[in-house]
Amino acid sequence: MKSIPIKLSFAEEVKAFVNVVSRYPYDMDLRAGRHVVDAKSILGIFSLDLSKPISLEVYADDCEDLIGDLKSFSV
Repeated sequence: MKSIPIKLSFAEEVKAFVNVVSRYPYDMDLRAGRHVVDAKSILGIFSLDLSKPISLEVYADDCEDLIGDLKSFSV
């Protein structure tokens, strides 16, 4: 499992983020404090506190391709 801190500030960024992660077969969650949602769910992401950085948890060991595509969302 890999954990990547990310920042999503605007609705457009959330949409772009979901478009990127949906292209990959990995199971992914977003964690904000004790709240966890599916990273591929737009509605789930909007239920989180997006004013602070959140953590993307990818349940795969070899996901460098995904990490490269998410550089624009990294903190």
